[in-house]
Amino acid sequence: MTQNTASRYPAPHALGAGKVAVVSGASTGIGEATVRRLRASGWTVYAVARRAERLAALAEQTGAVPVPTDVTVQEQVDALRDRVLAEQGTVDAVLNISGGARGTDSVLDADVTGWQWMYEVNVLGTLRVTRAFLPALRANGEGTVLNLTSLAAWRAYEGGAGYNAAKHAERAMTEALRLEEAEHNVRVVEIAPGLVHTPEFSLNRLGGDEDRAEQVYAGVEKPLTGEDVAEVCAFAVELPHHVDIDTLTLKPVAQAAAHKVIRTTS
Repeated sequence: MTQNTASRYPAPHALGAGKVAVVSGASTGIGEATVRRLRASGWTVYAVARRAERLAALAEQTGAVPVPTDVTVQEQVDALRDRVLAEQGTVDAVLNISGGARGTDSVLDADVTGWQWMYEVNVLGTLRVTRAFLPALRANGEGTVLNLTSLAAWRAYEGGAGYNAAKHAERAMTEALRLEEAEHNVRVVEIAPGLVHTPEFSLNRLGGDEDRAEQVYAGVEKPLTGEDVAEVCAFAVELPHHVDIDTLTLKPVAQAAAHKVIRTTS
């Protein structure tokens, strides 16, 4: 599976100069692309993921600060928070990009282990990171939380029940957070992509089966890329703080709806 990682967008102006962001899921896909995009506009970015070697390479290429962290382990999340605040004294934006799907089983045949993993990472991982940084985001005066959900948080589909359930839960948490934090001037953003061709999402979902993973995107003209979604995430956090991209869904033109994807045949 290959992906053109060269950005199709020009380098933006230094909209993030002097600002500090924490980006989870930074070792691959949308998270990695978001780190690159924010660094290009001058943000100090703490790149967060489990795979230290991936983060080290990303840091060397971009100047991001690598912090190997498993968002499902509270002690590691607390250590991440302590490091960021000790080194920076503040944080301007927390972008919860970590997530993923496991399996395409029906409710009848559900693998409970896979469902637990999806809930732990997509919901509780987002909770842990957000909760850890909320006091600092409040103290900042103009803090932002951005949660990457999915079109799956809006529309259920056959074979997606576990992922649908996790992403619906993450979306509900995001909506409640917005209500709770408005009085503290913390901006809360939800970005919900549809079909995105990244190196690992479908591969991980389908147990490493490369042929099946590639079929997810077969015949789809210009599916979204990680860079596309990163551009939207950066736009949302770089707008003037009083402007809240409350919820934004994005899909490739070929994906008219969650259940309708136009595919060409050769």
